[in-house]
Amino acid sequence: MDKYSLLPKTQSAYRDHHSTETALVRVHNDIVTAIDHGDVCALVLLDLSAAFDTVDHSILLDVLQNRFGVVDNAQKWIDSYLSDRTQQVCVETDLSTISPMPYGVPQGSVLGPKQFIAYTEDIVGIFDKLNITHHGYADDTQGFAHSSVPNIKIMVSALEQMVKNVSSWCVSRRLQLNASKTELIWFGMPTSLSKLDPNDMRLHVGDVIIEPNDVVRDLGVYFDSKLSMRNHISRITRLCFYQLRRLRTIRHHLGRHVTQQLVSAFVLSRIDYCNALLAGLPASTLAPLQRCQNAAARLVLNLKTSDHITPALIELHWLPIKYRIIYKLCLLVHKSLSLTAPSYLRELFIPISTIQSRTSLRSASSTDLLIPATRLQFGDRAFAVAGSHQWNLLPSQIRTISDIGNFKRQLKTHLFVQAFGSQLTVI
Repeated sequence: MDKYSLLPKTQSAYRDHHSTETALVRVHNDIVTAIDHGDVCALVLLDLSAAFDTVDHSILLDVLQNRFGVVDNAQKWIDSYLSDRTQQVCVETDLSTISPMPYGVPQGSVLGPKQFIAYTEDIVGIFDKLNITHHGYADDTQGFAHSSVPNIKIMVSALEQMVKNVSSWCVSRRLQLNASKTELIWFGMPTSLSKLDPNDMRLHVGDVIIEPNDVVRDLGVYFDSKLSMRNHISRITRLCFYQLRRLRTIRHHLGRHVTQQLVSAFVLSRIDYCNALLAGLPASTLAPLQRCQNAAARLVLNLKTSDHITPALIELHWLPIKYRIIYKLCLLVHKSLSLTAPSYLRELFIPISTIQSRTSLRSASSTDLLIPATRLQFGDRAFAVAGSHQWNLLPSQIRTISDIGNFKRQLKTHLFVQAFGSQLTVI
């Protein structure tokens, strides 16, 4: 599959260098870019019911043979792996009767998830035929389209046809699309969204009417129609403060080292998840995340709320929120340029040295990237723009580091000095 690129490039599940984060970064980039061009956008999050549990083994074997060339002994081996499976439920000492499992793939296995994304690989053709962008992560599938306001009805018609075609495709694969749980959200500048007729913003799929939402949860990130990310930040900080309150009750039993590990696992990991989507947001929007990080630092070092936070962040060697976002942007750009990121991220960046008309410029020999032009300040939040801008600001000696581990160390040191330069001199 990997060697011959047999899977759709926008399927990010169970593949090296692909993740929910890389998928969301590209989705967010495309939405911001479309809005910056003056379009309105619609994102449809499709809901498949118990998808892993309804995979038909005979259809799966046909797909593996006809689309992936799995034949002979390899096919027999997978057939043996799927055949004669049973299940039984145990409650204390009581056992249920043994039931056969003619459908489904084991989710906890190594092979099962790979089989599922192969089973659903050709769904991308439905989206391509209707010119709708598709991104998938296992059974989480989403379609994205944009258009100018006068052409909105054409786009809505295409989205409705997409949902109908996906539903028919699911029937052919013994899967079930739950149209009533399928979500829809519109994005755009407030002036553009205000021009839309509410009736045109609904999707009619058979007897089901899909109403637009103001906020949707997409692979763990909450998107609102204005892409302000305030709802997402609010939910993240609320969850992190909940974890900090729980840890505070046992802090005196743990010690600094264990507390720091738990804070990293339960708090910082949530703060850092998909933080590249927060690039370009005002400081006032990011402030709740910074307050959360400050509270985490005080908990680890057992400080009072009145103690100054800067020395604590320096002692823990934690980058402030603003610089954690820059760190993530530069790391993803480095992976894109070193070909260890998904192709859908790599194609966003163009080294100036590869542009024929600019080879004579000084920037062509300095590993600079082309920064796409934008109409509005809002467009600067696109990953292609924000990532290229932050990359170009890095010293050349850091940009030329090929080893990812060394790059991370040098990048963090560089950003740490930027964040705390004067305070480091005093300390």
